[in-house]
Amino acid sequence: MLKPIPILFVTAMTVSLLSASVSPVRFANRAIAEQKPNIVWILSEDISTDLACYGTPVVKTPVLDQFAKEGIRYTNAFTTAPVCSPSRSAMITGMYQTSIGAHNHRSHRDDGYALPSPVKPITEYLRQAGYYTVNVKTAAPGVATPTKTDFNFKPAEPVFEGTDWSQRKPGQPFFAQLTIDETHRGKAWKTVVKQHEPHISPESVVMPPYYPNHPVARADWATYLESIQLMDSYVGKILQRLQDEGIAQNTVVIFSGDNGRCHIRDKQFLYDGGIHVPLMIRWPGQLKAGQVNTDLVMAIDVSATILQMAGVTLPAYLDGQVLWGPGAKKRDYIIAARDRMDETVDKMRCVRDKHYKYIKNYMPERPYMQPNNYKETEYPMWNLVKELNSEGKLTPAQALFAAPTKPAEELYDITTDPDELHNLAANSRSAKTLTKMRGLLADWVKKTNDQGQYPEKEIWLPKKKAE
Repeated sequence: MLKPIPILFVTAMTVSLLSASVSPVRFANRAIAEQKPNIVWILSEDISTDLACYGTPVVKTPVLDQFAKEGIRYTNAFTTAPVCSPSRSAMITGMYQTSIGAHNHRSHRDDGYALPSPVKPITEYLRQAGYYTVNVKTAAPGVATPTKTDFNFKPAEPVFEGTDWSQRKPGQPFFAQLTIDETHRGKAWKTVVKQHEPHISPESVVMPPYYPNHPVARADWATYLESIQLMDSYVGKILQRLQDEGIAQNTVVIFSGDNGRCHIRDKQFLYDGGIHVPLMIRWPGQLKAGQVNTDLVMAIDVSATILQMAGVTLPAYLDGQVLWGPGAKKRDYIIAARDRMDETVDKMRCVRDKHYKYIKNYMPERPYMQPNNYKETEYPMWNLVKELNSEGKLTPAQALFAAPTKPAEELYDITTDPDELHNLAANSRSAKTLTKMRGLLADWVKKTNDQGQYPEKEIWLPKKKAE
């Protein structure tokens, strides 16, 4: 359990103080800054930085490319977990999921588990500051958005008040969470081919080297990129709605992924494909347009920054830290965690700075590709890799993920090996870096009281089908 923390507060931060901040973010209009802005957080499910504005070939994302030109685009943004439920549990609280016992995927659905005191969803603080909080059901004409929460805890109070900001009182500022699920593998992907034209040719895509160069893999990757193109058009409709309602000028729009792309070696794993996400923020008249920020930031930092933009005094227990304004500071590294995923029990932690990525595998005797019903039924490449591996047809880079065991430690030079293929953990020249990364992780586990240290009391397993 998280140790009870007295509710202490840092220096009060109002939006009007932002313009006086010494930070790379530049504010232009004090009059607008003194108002409470509306805040819209768009979460696109299961995407990495596979947008045109991040340099991905073939994919076309004109709306988000333009959006990036109108605000800040972060190139080193990471989620705290590589799957939705722990990641979203972290974002809604501004806390590592491991700090609040929400680290196992789809856990605590029926056992009444509550957040440890004094932790609360950020929406409670926003309501106290006068905001109307919504989990949007229909974001714009033709854009149905699922009111997904996926929290690994039972909130004491409803996390959101409504399903559309039109339900608020006249003139009341609002905070809206929007989920676009067209990028989520499964039912949504099956509609992409029917809804989006022109199609991306599988022969034209450029895939990571750890995917097999096979027609099945290429077609799957092309569908993923097409889902991103469809999502991009939906973002355009949402932005147009804000414009049509005359509230775009005083609305902060945040766009990000909730975790990395839904492919093998990515989602549910701690390689960058699982935790590195796009993050862009637009605040007309306040944030200087066209900024590209290379700082290491985390999704829980967005949560803290939302509170600051709303004029909320930040609770001292937050793991997230503000991206700009009073109290802002840069991270030297980020930490992410993977625990049980569905019925698959495993545990991994990573530390990443701008130069190196360290991964600790707590169960190295278990393969990466443990049995998992979701992946076996939804990932074409999952079974393809197993088949090609058994036939000896994988390249060395592709065969790494199909190995029968994992190394206890992995260390990658991100600057020269961005695909994380060459493990330096056993290299004597990397001993100093390895020791440093081990120490950072050990300190974090102790400081945050990482709940992954303790066995899960009840492991969720899928019910057996009647024979």
